[in-house]
Amino acid sequence: MAFIKINRKLVQQTFINTCLIVIIAMGVILGNGVNAPAWASIDDDRLDGNIFVVYAGNGSLVPAKLSLTESLKRQMPTVLVFYLDDSRDCKQFAIVVSRIQEFYGRAANILPISVDSILPKDDYTPQEPGFYYQGGIPQTVILDQQGDIVFDRQGQVEYEVVDDILREVFDLLPRSESVELKRRTFNEFNTELVEQ
Repeated sequence: MAFIKINRKLVQQTFINTCLIVIIAMGVILGNGVNAPAWASIDDDRLDGNIFVVYAGNGSLVPAKLSLTESLKRQMPTVLVFYLDDSRDCKQFAIVVSRIQEFYGRAANILPISVDSILPKDDYTPQEPGFYYQGGIPQTVILDQQGDIVFDRQGQVEYEVVDDILREVFDLLPRSESVELKRRTFNEFNTELVEQ
């Protein structure tokens, strides 16, 4: 009789050990999918997160500091950038938008707008982003101090094109007649503007 109880205990212990091994193995197998490295790519239409954070290293662009309405009330030049986080073209353009903010962010309102956030309706007012959106991404619209459209283009736009328009809006010298400022890193934590 004692022999049967020992075998029963042995069978129970073996069953428990086997179940624990299976649970641990399943955890390892399923855990690898959860802990897999992120493979963000600028060359595809996959959602990798906020494009300004992931590809431009600039989390200060979204959300914008001022709304379009506030910008128009302040008579502040505004750069509207319509985008989607899962667009290859928008991912690549995020770097240009970050550079625009770097040089004009204190004087102009840089306003990235996800087209998913535009509520569909029949008519929009000039205080609503949907008024300016033409249906393509990326789309860049520049409004002057009076709220007039001075630039509207879909697709990739070079920084220099936007810079030329903003120089006109702010009545600055053309790039060919002004000293170009570039960032120079002198250690990994500090940067300064220098003449080139």
